[in-house]
Amino acid sequence: MDRFAWTSGLLELGETLVVQQRGVRLCDGEEKVKFDSGVLLLSTHRLIWRDQKNHECCIAIPLSQIVFIEEQAAGIGKSAKIVVHLHPASSNKEPGPFQSSKYSYIKLSFKEHGQIEFYRRLSEEMTQRRWENMPAGQTIQVNKDPRAGRIRAVGIVGIERKLEEKRKETDKNISEAFEDLSKLMEKAKEMVELSKSIANKIKEKQGDITEDETIRFKSYLLSMGIANPVTRETYGSGTHYHMQLAKQLAGILQTPLEERGGIMSLTEVYCLVNRARGLELLSPEDLVNACKMLESLKLPLRLRIFDSGVMVIELQSHNEEEMVASALETVSEKGSLTADEFAKLVGMSVLLAKERLLLAEKMGHLCRDDSVEGLRFYPNLFLTQS
Repeated sequence: MDRFAWTSGLLELGETLVVQQRGVRLCDGEEKVKFDSGVLLLSTHRLIWRDQKNHECCIAIPLSQIVFIEEQAAGIGKSAKIVVHLHPASSNKEPGPFQSSKYSYIKLSFKEHGQIEFYRRLSEEMTQRRWENMPAGQTIQVNKDPRAGRIRAVGIVGIERKLEEKRKETDKNISEAFEDLSKLMEKAKEMVELSKSIANKIKEKQGDITEDETIRFKSYLLSMGIANPVTRETYGSGTHYHMQLAKQLAGILQTPLEERGGIMSLTEVYCLVNRARGLELLSPEDLVNACKMLESLKLPLRLRIFDSGVMVIELQSHNEEEMVASALETVSEKGSLTADEFAKLVGMSVLLAKERLLLAEKMGHLCRDDSVEGLRFYPNLFLTQS
């Protein structure tokens, strides 16, 4: 922690913000310090930590001070971490919260997830070394004391050489491991194309394929699931996570909605999405928050809340007047219908069928008879007959 210096948190000339993540705790090696919960910002030149409550408490460390980084998986009751190994503190370092430290590394603890994306972006910056493009007068110098360098150089160079050898060996092992994964991904692409062709054949040959075979084919396609589900580990928490989730929901729900007449209850959506996500289950709260963003992101779906409080997802192209006219026509043909009878006729859930009838009643096309036998809807003869 003695490598950190106080800062205003403002980006310097030529510096660009890469990514930021809330809910990050700083640890001096294995010891917890007072920097408990803040926003961690990664720029092209620095790691910046700002306290979430006290914005004046802001510290930074240049990326040139970092030797290498590694991931530390989450455990029971423990957050996932990124371990950052550092060069020794320079003699001309700006004042900071700590004058000395017995550790040569810090830990970044991600209490609100997002460590996967942050680690990827930090690794990219360490590889690209964009801070070196900055004019020398604006960079933070590393210790160049000739005596200190001569005394410590052998040890540091030796450690760095071993770390570099270890990194190369790790990269080699990962490359070998991913050869099989690459083949699997190639097969996955073929499977996606196959699933699309099967779906098209089902649509083209509805008469030639029995209903049982159609159901079996659709169950196979659904069991394939989502290839890359949006998770908090990948996109962190908050608005960014819900935006990405909303985009993925629009992609996987459009076809099922078209097959169901353009509307589905949120309960049906919840079951369908979580079945496709496999082990990466989605909470009801996250689903609702993501659905609330569908319309603002100008996606082809939207969340609708009926007067009764029932929430549904419908296509933007879903026409309410056509829906009411269809309900009126069906009720007129039968003389009168309950929600249960109407649901069987049009092939939808009783909940949605009742909402459709209530909407037609609200617009004056239907009227009700609420008796001990239940709620029954009739055509409004005052509107149709003079």
